[in-house]
Amino acid sequence: MSSGTSGRLDDFMRSVASAKGEGGPPLERWNPPDCGDIDIRIDREGGWHHEGRPIARPALVRLFASVMRREGERHVLVTPVEKLGIMVEDAPFLAVEMRVEAAPEDAQARLAFRTNLDDWVTCDAAHPLRFDHQADGSVRPYIYVRRGLWARLTRAVFLELVEQGGEREAEGRRLFGVVSSGVFFPIAPVDPNTADEMDESR
Repeated sequence: MSSGTSGRLDDFMRSVASAKGEGGPPLERWNPPDCGDIDIRIDREGGWHHEGRPIARPALVRLFASVMRREGERHVLVTPVEKLGIMVEDAPFLAVEMRVEAAPEDAQARLAFRTNLDDWVTCDAAHPLRFDHQADGSVRPYIYVRRGLWARLTRAVFLELVEQGGEREAEGRRLFGVVSSGVFFPIAPVDPNTADEMDESR
Protein backbone atom coordinates (compact mmCIF):
# COMPACT_ATOMS: atom_id res chain seq x y z
CA MET A 1 0.00 0.00 0.00
CA SER A 2 1.54 3.34 -1.05
CA SER A 3 2.20 6.13 1.43
CA GLY A 4 -0.38 8.29 -0.33
CA THR A 5 -3.05 5.63 -0.03
CA SER A 6 -2.10 4.93 3.57
CA GLY A 7 -2.30 8.63 4.38
CA ARG A 8 -5.77 8.93 2.86
CA LEU A 9 -7.00 5.97 4.87
CA ASP A 10 -5.48 7.43 8.02
CA ASP A 11 -7.30 10.71 7.33
CA PHE A 12 -10.53 8.76 6.91
CA MET A 13 -9.98 6.98 10.23
CA ARG A 14 -9.39 10.26 12.05
CA SER A 15 -12.45 11.86 10.46
CA VAL A 16 -14.76 9.07 11.58
CA ALA A 17 -13.15 8.63 14.99
CA SER A 18 -13.59 12.32 15.78
CA ALA A 19 -17.32 12.11 14.97
CA LYS A 20 -18.09 8.85 16.78
CA GLY A 21 -20.31 8.78 19.82
CA GLU A 22 -20.20 6.24 22.61
CA GLY A 23 -22.69 4.01 20.78
CA GLY A 24 -20.82 4.17 17.49
CA PRO A 25 -21.03 6.56 14.55
CA PRO A 26 -24.45 8.27 14.35
CA LEU A 27 -25.02 7.43 10.68
CA GLU A 28 -28.73 8.21 10.93
CA ARG A 29 -27.80 11.88 11.50
CA TRP A 30 -25.26 12.06 8.68
CA ASN A 31 -26.46 13.07 5.22
CA PRO A 32 -23.29 14.00 3.32
CA PRO A 33 -22.98 14.50 -0.44
CA ASP A 34 -22.44 11.46 -2.62
CA CYS A 35 -18.82 11.57 -3.80
CA GLY A 36 -18.99 8.59 -6.14
CA ASP A 37 -17.19 5.31 -5.58
CA ILE A 38 -13.90 4.33 -3.99
CA ASP A 39 -11.90 1.28 -5.08
CA ILE A 40 -12.72 -0.84 -2.03
CA ARG A 41 -14.04 -4.38 -2.46
CA ILE A 42 -15.33 -6.96 0.01
CA ASP A 43 -14.86 -10.42 -1.45
CA ARG A 44 -17.08 -13.47 -0.92
CA GLU A 45 -15.00 -14.58 2.06
CA GLY A 46 -15.36 -11.24 3.86
CA GLY A 47 -11.89 -9.98 2.95
CA TRP A 48 -11.46 -6.26 2.35
CA HIS A 49 -9.31 -4.94 -0.53
CA HIS A 50 -8.26 -1.46 -1.60
CA GLU A 51 -7.00 -0.91 -5.14
CA GLY A 52 -6.63 -4.68 -5.53
CA ARG A 53 -4.56 -5.19 -2.38
CA PRO A 54 -5.80 -6.71 0.89
CA ILE A 55 -6.40 -4.31 3.75
CA ALA A 56 -4.30 -5.94 6.45
CA ARG A 57 -5.16 -3.60 9.32
CA PRO A 58 -8.06 -5.06 11.34
CA ALA A 59 -8.70 -1.72 13.05
CA LEU A 60 -9.19 -0.06 9.67
CA VAL A 61 -11.56 -2.79 8.46
CA ARG A 62 -13.64 -2.49 11.65
CA LEU A 63 -13.78 1.28 11.27
CA PHE A 64 -14.95 1.01 7.67
CA ALA A 65 -17.57 -1.54 8.70
CA SER A 66 -18.83 0.76 11.46
CA VAL A 67 -19.72 3.46 8.90
CA MET A 68 -21.16 1.18 6.22
CA ARG A 69 -24.79 0.99 5.25
CA ARG A 70 -26.83 -0.20 2.30
CA GLU A 71 -28.80 2.19 0.11
CA GLY A 72 -30.87 0.27 -2.41
CA GLU A 73 -28.48 -2.09 -4.20
CA ARG A 74 -25.46 -0.02 -3.24
CA HIS A 75 -23.15 -0.36 -0.22
CA VAL A 76 -21.66 2.92 0.96
CA LEU A 77 -19.23 4.24 3.55
CA VAL A 78 -20.53 7.36 5.24
CA THR A 79 -18.71 10.11 7.10
CA PRO A 80 -20.01 13.53 8.16
CA VAL A 81 -18.56 15.05 4.99
CA GLU A 82 -18.74 12.40 2.24
CA LYS A 83 -20.43 9.22 1.06
CA LEU A 84 -18.48 6.70 -1.01
CA GLY A 85 -19.75 3.57 -2.75
CA ILE A 86 -17.86 0.28 -2.46
CA MET A 87 -18.17 -3.13 -4.12
CA VAL A 88 -19.52 -6.11 -2.16
CA GLU A 89 -19.35 -9.44 -3.98
CA ASP A 90 -21.94 -11.16 -1.79
CA ALA A 91 -22.56 -10.08 1.82
CA PRO A 92 -20.33 -7.62 3.71
CA PHE A 93 -19.96 -10.00 6.67
CA LEU A 94 -19.62 -13.70 7.39
CA ALA A 95 -21.27 -15.48 10.31
CA VAL A 96 -18.45 -17.70 11.57
CA GLU A 97 -19.84 -19.01 14.87
CA MET A 98 -23.23 -19.86 16.34
CA ARG A 99 -24.36 -20.42 19.90
CA VAL A 100 -27.70 -21.38 21.42
CA GLU A 101 -28.81 -19.20 24.31
CA ALA A 102 -31.70 -19.65 26.72
CA ALA A 103 -33.78 -16.55 27.39
CA PRO A 104 -33.99 -16.08 31.18
CA GLU A 105 -37.72 -15.25 31.32
CA ASP A 106 -39.49 -17.58 28.90
CA ALA A 107 -36.71 -20.13 28.34
CA GLN A 108 -37.16 -19.83 24.57
CA ALA A 109 -34.05 -20.72 22.65
CA ARG A 110 -32.21 -17.87 21.01
CA LEU A 111 -29.64 -18.31 18.28
CA ALA A 112 -26.73 -15.88 18.28
CA PHE A 113 -24.15 -15.51 15.53
CA ARG A 114 -20.65 -14.06 15.63
CA THR A 115 -19.46 -12.25 12.52
CA ASN A 116 -15.95 -12.29 11.14
CA LEU A 117 -15.50 -8.87 12.77
CA ASP A 118 -16.45 -10.28 16.19
CA ASP A 119 -19.90 -8.69 16.45
CA TRP A 120 -22.58 -10.90 18.01
CA VAL A 121 -26.08 -10.78 16.52
CA THR A 122 -29.08 -12.43 18.19
CA CYS A 123 -31.56 -13.81 15.69
CA ASP A 124 -35.06 -12.39 16.24
CA ALA A 125 -37.79 -10.55 14.37
CA ALA A 126 -35.55 -7.50 13.97
CA HIS A 127 -32.55 -9.62 12.92
CA PRO A 128 -34.08 -12.37 10.78
CA LEU A 129 -32.52 -15.28 8.98
CA ARG A 130 -32.85 -15.34 5.18
CA PHE A 131 -32.41 -18.32 2.89
CA ASP A 132 -31.76 -17.70 -0.80
CA HIS A 133 -32.47 -20.75 -2.95
CA GLN A 134 -30.15 -21.05 -5.94
CA ALA A 135 -30.87 -22.52 -9.36
CA ASP A 136 -28.64 -25.53 -8.61
CA GLY A 137 -30.75 -26.41 -5.57
CA SER A 138 -28.30 -25.08 -2.99
CA VAL A 139 -29.24 -22.62 -0.25
CA ARG A 140 -27.36 -19.50 0.80
CA PRO A 141 -28.16 -18.59 4.41
CA TYR A 142 -27.87 -15.06 5.83
CA ILE A 143 -28.50 -13.25 9.12
CA TYR A 144 -29.44 -9.56 9.21
CA VAL A 145 -26.88 -7.46 11.08
CA ARG A 146 -27.71 -3.74 10.81
CA ARG A 147 -28.46 -0.85 8.44
CA GLY A 148 -29.40 -3.08 5.51
CA LEU A 149 -26.28 -5.24 5.95
CA TRP A 150 -26.28 -9.05 6.08
CA ALA A 151 -23.83 -11.76 7.08
CA ARG A 152 -23.64 -14.99 5.13
CA LEU A 153 -23.39 -18.11 7.28
CA THR A 154 -20.34 -20.24 6.59
CA ARG A 155 -20.99 -23.83 5.58
CA ALA A 156 -19.98 -25.11 9.01
CA VAL A 157 -22.32 -22.69 10.79
CA PHE A 158 -25.17 -23.51 8.41
CA LEU A 159 -24.78 -27.22 9.19
CA GLU A 160 -24.95 -26.41 12.92
CA LEU A 161 -28.07 -24.36 12.27
CA VAL A 162 -29.77 -27.19 10.39
CA GLU A 163 -29.19 -29.47 13.38
CA GLN A 164 -31.42 -27.09 15.38
CA GLY A 165 -34.21 -27.33 12.82
CA GLY A 166 -37.57 -29.02 12.78
CA GLU A 167 -40.82 -29.22 10.84
CA ARG A 168 -44.05 -27.31 11.35
CA GLU A 169 -47.11 -26.19 9.48
CA ALA A 170 -46.81 -22.57 8.39
CA GLU A 171 -48.09 -20.51 5.49
CA GLY A 172 -50.41 -23.40 4.64
CA ARG A 173 -47.47 -25.74 4.01
CA ARG A 174 -45.25 -28.12 5.89
CA LEU A 175 -41.90 -26.38 6.28
CA PHE A 176 -38.50 -27.21 7.70
CA GLY A 177 -36.92 -24.37 9.64
CA VAL A 178 -35.51 -23.11 12.91
CA VAL A 179 -36.92 -21.14 15.84
CA SER A 180 -35.12 -18.29 17.56
CA SER A 181 -36.55 -15.80 20.04
CA GLY A 182 -39.98 -17.33 19.45
CA VAL A 183 -39.89 -16.69 15.69
CA PHE A 184 -39.98 -19.51 13.13
CA PHE A 185 -37.66 -19.04 10.16
CA PRO A 186 -38.51 -21.47 7.33
CA ILE A 187 -35.57 -22.88 5.40
CA ALA A 188 -37.35 -25.01 2.81
CA PRO A 189 -40.64 -26.82 2.13
CA VAL A 190 -40.76 -30.43 3.21
CA ASP A 191 -41.02 -32.86 0.31
CA PRO A 192 -44.28 -34.78 0.95
CA ASN A 193 -42.84 -37.95 -0.57
CA THR A 194 -39.77 -37.78 1.65
CA ALA A 195 -41.93 -37.05 4.69
CA ASP A 196 -44.19 -40.05 3.96
CA GLU A 197 -41.15 -42.31 3.61
CA MET A 198 -39.82 -41.11 6.93
CA ASP A 199 -43.18 -41.69 8.63
CA GLU A 200 -43.37 -45.25 7.24
CA SER A 201 -39.87 -46.06 8.46
CA ARG A 202 -40.68 -45.18 12.06
